[in-house]
Amino acid sequence: MKLSRVIGGVGVALGAVAVRDLTQKRHALLRNYPVIAHARYLLETIGPELRQYIVTGNDEERPFSRDQRSWIYASSKQENNYSGFGTDNDVEHTPGYAIIKHRTFADSLPHDHAEKVGLPSAKVLGGPRGRAKAFRPDSLINVSGMSFGSMSGNAIQALNGGAKLAGCMHNTGEGGLSPHHRQGGDIVLQIGTAYFGCRNEDGTFSLDKLKAVVESAPVRAIEIKLSQGAKPGLGGLLPAAKVTKEISEIRGIPMGKDCASPSRHTAFTDVDSLLDFVELIASETGMPVGVKSAVGEMEFWYELTRLMSKRDRGVDFVTVDGGEGGTGASPPIFSDSVALPFRMGFSRVYGTFAEADLTDDVTFIGSGKLGLVDNAVVAFALGADMMNVAREAMMSIGCIQSQKCHTDRCPTGVATQDPWLSHGLDPTSKAERCAQYIRTFRKEIVKVSEAVGVAHPSLITADDVDIMCGDYEARSLRTVYGYKDGWGELGTSLAAGITELMAPGGSRPESRSIEEGEGEKPQGKDLTTGIT
Repeated sequence: MKLSRVIGGVGVALGAVAVRDLTQKRHALLRNYPVIAHARYLLETIGPELRQYIVTGNDEERPFSRDQRSWIYASSKQENNYSGFGTDNDVEHTPGYAIIKHRTFADSLPHDHAEKVGLPSAKVLGGPRGRAKAFRPDSLINVSGMSFGSMSGNAIQALNGGAKLAGCMHNTGEGGLSPHHRQGGDIVLQIGTAYFGCRNEDGTFSLDKLKAVVESAPVRAIEIKLSQGAKPGLGGLLPAAKVTKEISEIRGIPMGKDCASPSRHTAFTDVDSLLDFVELIASETGMPVGVKSAVGEMEFWYELTRLMSKRDRGVDFVTVDGGEGGTGASPPIFSDSVALPFRMGFSRVYGTFAEADLTDDVTFIGSGKLGLVDNAVVAFALGADMMNVAREAMMSIGCIQSQKCHTDRCPTGVATQDPWLSHGLDPTSKAERCAQYIRTFRKEIVKVSEAVGVAHPSLITADDVDIMCGDYEARSLRTVYGYKDGWGELGTSLAAGITELMAPGGSRPESRSIEEGEGEKPQGKDLTTGIT
């Protein structure tokens, strides 16, 4: 083909575009600047990618910085996740920056102690209320609720397979228990406001269907979702385009219609009826039952603890989701300005239980950007017993933070129902990456615990962390959040029990470096690229 023909063809195409731009009335920019204005829309479309790889610094980007993403990617691939030449964080001048206080003299533990017994919860889930199927979770770090529908089938398979390999639990999210969740990983079944998978035709709750679902899979606990950090009080919407035949069958909803989740439950209408609902499910299934909620007004929590103080009814666990959580797409006003951030919300909820002397009776689970070691340590110091990780787990299986979750055009096949896009995500290899991320996360939390001088992360207290106030000043975590003596700490028997479990015979001086056997980290890929 002659060059002149190619040039002529390009000219004809550009002319056609120019004519279209000049005659359309939808975009003033295109009418005024035909053809060249398309560059603006292109740059706007790829803006997140440009900012990721070209424009922003290592610690500037939100919601996860390049440094944070690089640590997750490297950890999931068993690559070098160290950094050199010191921190590039502006430590002294960043208000809210957490500093963990190591101990110079302490009875530390050999670094391999957690490798022999894992990293179990300090509390028995459902034990205080005598649930028939109460158990001690094997892992403090678990995969948070992300529904099949918002996530691809391959992504769910990878997450559940990773949970099995890592020995942790996988929350289904409110979209129901799908075949993709059945890869062998233990399940926390989440019940949302639409009761997907356990609903009657009119959308009301069905106890019989719930029991059938529970009996069909390795379900270990049931979580009633009241709200979530990404869209508290809003409900949810799965567009009709995402409602495939498979999703229709799993959720019990019609095809061809938007699937809307109500903002509130119909099976109960207040705290009193909520506790009745909890006890009904617990008695019929034998399982621990808890609630998940973002934190707004506190009257709900005051009433919950007041009624639980009678000790005849109660939840077995409370999952507090921070307003910075983000796996659910929502209007910006909800993700930006509704619900308290995790540290503030959790401390207020924990305080209500502490005032009622109920903290040892409830397992506290933190959620909302806690898949990073520093954030998790602060959460443990505030009194959390376990962590749920969502976006960090997504990154471990390939998410690149393109922020296209709400468009069904996720380029890595994680948050999409598009068959072509999701086929690129291999569940088997990504399951191993998810598992390796969780293993690395647990190992590094153990290292920090040892630096603090305790046998288990739940033994880290609010006095072990300082919060920078800027201008070279700091206050203890206890002071910042108004914790009273003993708040954020395990009761005496629980503390003794988990110490004995982690280190039979008690703490003892370590005989070798916690790095022995690892040596210098091997050279890996360039961690600044973010390539997965």
